[in-house]
Amino acid sequence: MASLVAYDDSDSEDEPEPSGSRTATSQAEDLAGVASPPGQELIPGLLTPMGVNLRPTKSSAEAPGRLCEDLGGRRLPLVPLGRTEGRCGPSLRLQWSRKEPAVTTPRSEPPGPSVWLSQPRAGPLPLTAARSGGVRPSQESCAPDEPAFWAPATYEVSRGDDGSSFRKPKHEDCIIPYTPKRLRQSPAAAPALGGSAGAEPQGPSAGCDPRPAPRGLAPRVSEFIRPYLDCPSTETQLPRHLLFHLRGHEAPVNSVQWCPVPPQSHLLLSASMDKTFKVWDAVDTGHCLQTYTLHTEAVRAARWAPCGRRILSGGFDFALHLTDLETGTPLFSGQSDFRITTLKFHPQDHHLFVCGGFSSEIKAWDIRTSKVVRRFTATVQQTLDILFLRDGTEFLSSTDASSRDSADRTIIAWDFRTSAKISNQIFHERYTCPSLALHPREPVFLAQTNGNYLALFSAVWPYRMSRRRRYEGHKVEGYSVGCECSPDGDLLVTGSADGQILLYNFRTASRACARQGHAQACVGVTFHPVLPCALATCSWEGTVKVWH
Repeated sequence: MASLVAYDDSDSEDEPEPSGSRTATSQAEDLAGVASPPGQELIPGLLTPMGVNLRPTKSSAEAPGRLCEDLGGRRLPLVPLGRTEGRCGPSLRLQWSRKEPAVTTPRSEPPGPSVWLSQPRAGPLPLTAARSGGVRPSQESCAPDEPAFWAPATYEVSRGDDGSSFRKPKHEDCIIPYTPKRLRQSPAAAPALGGSAGAEPQGPSAGCDPRPAPRGLAPRVSEFIRPYLDCPSTETQLPRHLLFHLRGHEAPVNSVQWCPVPPQSHLLLSASMDKTFKVWDAVDTGHCLQTYTLHTEAVRAARWAPCGRRILSGGFDFALHLTDLETGTPLFSGQSDFRITTLKFHPQDHHLFVCGGFSSEIKAWDIRTSKVVRRFTATVQQTLDILFLRDGTEFLSSTDASSRDSADRTIIAWDFRTSAKISNQIFHERYTCPSLALHPREPVFLAQTNGNYLALFSAVWPYRMSRRRRYEGHKVEGYSVGCECSPDGDLLVTGSADGQILLYNFRTASRACARQGHAQACVGVTFHPVLPCALATCSWEGTVKVWH
């Protein structure tokens, strides 16, 4: 049998008794028939079943002996309303002539903005925070600092049928609109109930990402890179010391690339034959920030998107993936009909990219439609590398085609808009070119050859090769050895099949520096786009090194 509780709206002794209200003697007579549990004494203003002690009034204290006269009754004590510290209940007598007492809430410091919802601060980070790779806020940091009772005045916290809490807007006319049950059961539906736009969401479900970004991948600027962002490009210096030795891949590393966005250029991308590609903090900590395992075979090529928040990868599983840097989810996936060995984004339209591999075709894909928009066909078996020229209307491809006396089709120039060949009589020596590199300031490009030298070509038709400058001294020996120019264009760097790292002076073609960097073939080299003396290399032994 459900128990009945009667309520009284009598106030404390400090408030005057309204006219027509019951006297203290009549209240005591009403309480005379209440049965008191063993060991407990009923006092007016006390809710006996709940055991909550309230202050007794003077009227109730004058006649304590009348409280337990009628023990056989079934009436329960009256509970005072008004300042009841959060409790509420129906009133037996409505007093329209008196205003409701205002509930005053203690002022407290407003909770700070949510870490998950706040924008990345533009100010400098402490050096300790930069070295630790950023601090990932915990789930508790999203929770409000105060209980739901002290919610903002524009909201009213309620409970759903399943016990979940949600907020209703409190209007000035005290009319609360009806909320469907399916919305009351969903905590995420609370912001859709018409709250004010300036109110801050409460709790993790109001805006915190349930899958936080991996540590260090949130946008930030390294303290080592910040001084070089606003100053003009400085002269590239020769790296002297080993800064980081990055271990984590279980197979040869094919390529490395710094993030092309200068404020985020502390991130280094590496692609490996162990079916993964990784992102490292290669400036501050030397830690691996994220490993991506989207491919089922070796990842032969991986490139940063120009925005710096996505990674395009292709491998021997015929698959293409455009992956979000923070979440690791593929935003675009395509299936080619050949094993992919090289990828390049279009320099002007970043929604387009070209890929080549073990096929006679080079395909241009559109990320927006996930379809092939152009095909470039040549009588070759494999495309080794692709290089866009400055305006993106032309690009070069190096292939494995060579003959005994000449090497036509070794380097082919294409018109990107019409898919037509511009020239295939560029390199006339019988060596294949595993990699190509564009000079940042002059209209020339470099080709790594299996003749153990770097050849220099004009980037303007008819793409003539320079006979006076040739960069020699390293070994290729069939490896896909990479090469690159420094940001200021004064130095050239190349790997070597014997593990050496060689730097040449661009003007004189003389060797500027040679260092034994790896135990096996060094196949990938890249200059940092901002720091004047930072260099990353990778090798066939599965390691990545950063030199400073």
